[in-house]
Order: sequence, then structure tokens, then C-alpha cells
Amino acid sequence: MSTLNYVESPLRVENAIYRQVIPAGDGWTHRLARGQTLRILDLEGNQAADTLFYNANDLAERYSAQDTIREQGAIYLTTGTRLMSNRVRSLLTITADTCGRHDTLGGACAAESNMVRYALDKRFMHACRDTFLLQIAQSGLPLTKRDLTHNINFFMNVPVTPDGGLKFDDGVSEPGKYVEMRAEMDVICLLSNCPQLNNPCNAYNPTPVEVLIWE
Repeated sequence: MSTLNYVESPLRVENAIYRQVIPAGDGWTHRLARGQTLRILDLEGNQAADTLFYNANDLAERYSAQDTIREQGAIYLTTGTRLMSNRVRSLLTITADTCGRHDTLGGACAAESNMVRYALDKRFMHACRDTFLLQIAQSGLPLTKRDLTHNINFFMNVPVTPDGGLKFDDGVSEPGKYVEMRAEMDVICLLSNCPQLNNPCNAYNPTPVEVLIWE
């Protein structure tokens, strides 16, 4: 699946009940009630927002990349995609998308992957897994490193090569692009606004994103 699928949202910014800008490298943890809509807005373009979702009432149920890919029969996420849990239930549904597609194969950057992908001296650079762990500690959620499963990389471009590998490529997003999703149950959103400086997904320049919520 390579075609970009653009769908505008009918929601108006002035009607949002919540807005917050998340600087590059920072994280965000928030509870969404069933029926609420979350928008992640790429303010300056080609930023990656690494995101995980959990059932707010049973944290053992959480986003599953494998079940999401299998149930929709496609490797990219876009309008109409149901974000499935490890119990094959819909956590959220993507209802609008002006970027066109999003990655759920590339995973989150970590100290270990920075070292393996780039260089030994990159190991101690800040990474999304560090942000996830910091958010967990600050929020008091009863989660550990073991609960950081395979995440979504909103706005990130990770093409699959002909031989089945992954390529971290130039982004396909632009300033003002967004993805919007409706919660199908009460969920916890755990987001890391990626600080990665070593691949071209964000033009080597991490930038802020904004989150908005509607009833």
C-alpha cells in the first residue's frame, strides 16, 4: 500500500476542549474517554510522534501492531484504520488524516538502537523509550519497561524495501498536517515527540507537535 489517503476533518479548532503543544523530545500522557476525538498536529512538518495506547480500565490490553496490520490487511495506518488491541478489539479508529499514511513497523528509538543503527557514540543520545519511561514514572501508571510494546510512529515514513527490509526515509508530512482518531473505549495515550537527530524522517531537526481533544 503506497497511495496516500487524505481525508479532512469537520471538527473546528475553536471547539476543542483541550489543546497542548508538546516540544520536540518531550512526552505526553493523557486519558481519553470513549467517544472523544484526539488530533495530533504536525506543526512544522515531518516530525515523528511515537505513540502507544492502553485500555484505561485494564492496562494489560494495549495497542497491537500485529493485530492492527492483520485485521486491516495493510502495513500503513490512515483514515478508516482501526487501531487494534492485543485482544483484537478496537481501541481507536482513525477518522481523518491529512498526512496520508503512518508507520507502525519501525518501532521507537532507544539507546540500543541508536548505537546499532548509527554509531557507538550515539548510544547515550535521548530516545523515545527514555521519554516513555519518564512519562510512566511521572504519571504514576503501574507500567514498566516490559509494557512498552510496538508503537505507532505518526507522520513517519518507513517504506518497506523489495527484499522485505525497512528504510527510514524523508518524511511525507508538511506543516499543519494532522491525524485524528476517535476513542472506541476509555484509553490512555502515551506519546513521545521524537528527539531523533540521526535519520532523515524529520530532516534531522525535531520540532513540536500539538494535541487537541474534542468531546
